Amino acid sequence: MLNLLNRLRVPRLYLAIAVLIVAGAGAFLIWGQAARTKGGAPMVLGPPPPVEVATVSVDAIVRAASAVGTLRSNETVIVRPEVAGRIIKINFDEGASVRKGDPLVMLDDSVNRAEVEQERSRLALAETNFRRAADMAQRGVGTQRTRDEAESALGVARAALSLAEAKLRKMVILAPFSGVVGLRKVSDGDYVNAGQDLVNLESIDPMKVDFRIPEILLPELHTGQTLEIEIDALGGLRVPGKISAIDPLADQAGRSIVIRAVVPNAERRLRPGLYVRVELVLERRVNALLVPEAAIFPAGDQQFVYVLTTDGKVAQTRVKTGLRQAGRVEIVEGLKPDDRIVTAGHMRLRDGIPVTVVPGRK
Repeated sequence: MLNLLNRLRVPRLYLAIAVLIVAGAGAFLIWGQAARTKGGAPMVLGPPPPVEVATVSVDAIVRAASAVGTLRSNETVIVRPEVAGRIIKINFDEGASVRKGDPLVMLDDSVNRAEVEQERSRLALAETNFRRAADMAQRGVGTQRTRDEAESALGVARAALSLAEAKLRKMVILAPFSGVVGLRKVSDGDYVNAGQDLVNLESIDPMKVDFRIPEILLPELHTGQTLEIEIDALGGLRVPGKISAIDPLADQAGRSIVIRAVVPNAERRLRPGLYVRVELVLERRVNALLVPEAAIFPAGDQQFVYVLTTDGKVAQTRVKTGLRQAGRVEIVEGLKPDDRIVTAGHMRLRDGIPVTVVPGRK
C-alpha cells in the first residue's frame, strides 16, 4: 500500500504545477486586456508611436497614355524647277526664313523673253488682220470665210503669247509657302534639269508630331484632345499640343492607331525629325481629393488609411480610390478635404491608439 501511495504523489505534483501555470496565464491575460482597453479604445504600453502625416489636398488629376513620336514640319517640300535652264541668281540664304511668293532661284530667261516679244508681235499682226477682214466683210467687199480665218489666227496668236509668258514665269522659282529654307544643292551658274532638287523648304511653326496609340483606346480619342510632348534632345523641354487628325486606317500588325497632333514652335527650337515622348490626356478631373500613395494600405480586398483625429489618435478608415498620378492617388470615397492622414509609421498602428506626429523626411 505504501509503495502505491508513493507512486501516486508524482502525478499529483504535476497536476498542482499545471494548475498554477493555468492560473497565472489567466491572470496575465486579464491584466493585459485591462491594460489595453480603456473606454472601448485600445491603449499602448509605452510612449505613443511616431508617425508622419499629410493633409488631403484638392487638385486636378489626369489619366494619360504614353507614347513615342516624331516631329514633322507643318508643310515640307523639295523645291524643283519645272523647266531646264541655267541658274543666274540664288535669292536666299541657307537656313533663312522666306515668305510665300518670294523668288528663290532665277534661271536664265533671255530666250524666253525674246519668245514673248516675238509672240506679242505676231499677236499685234493678227489683231490688225482681223480688224481689216471684219471691216471688209461688213462692207461686202470681203468674204465671211476670210473674216473667220483671221479670227482664228487671232486666237492662236493670243494662245501662243500666253504660252510664252507662262514659260517665262517658270524661269523664276517662287516659295510655295512661308517657311525656312534648308541647305541648297546647287550654285550660281549650274545648269539644272526639270525636276532636279534645288533646296528643301520647311514650315515649322506650328509643327506636327506623329505617334501611335493602342487601338483599344480609340473610343477615348478625339480631335482637339490635349497632350504634352517632351524632347530629350532639348534637355527635356515640354511643349503642349492638341490632336489635329486621327488616321482612319488601323495598323493590323501593331494593333495601333496613328495620331497626328499640332504643337507650337514660335521660338523655332523644335526641328523636324526629332524624337519626342508623348503624354496624351485621356481624362481630367478637377477638384479631386488627393493623398500620397504611401498613405494607403490594403486589408483583404479593401483599402484603408489612418486618419488623425482631433484628440491625437488614429482612426482606420476604408477608402475607395480612383486615378493615380505621380505618387498621388485620388480618393473618391471615405475622406474629405483637409483630413490629416498617416503617411509613414503604419506598422505599429492600430485603430484608436494615440500617436506622436513627427516632421516628414526631406
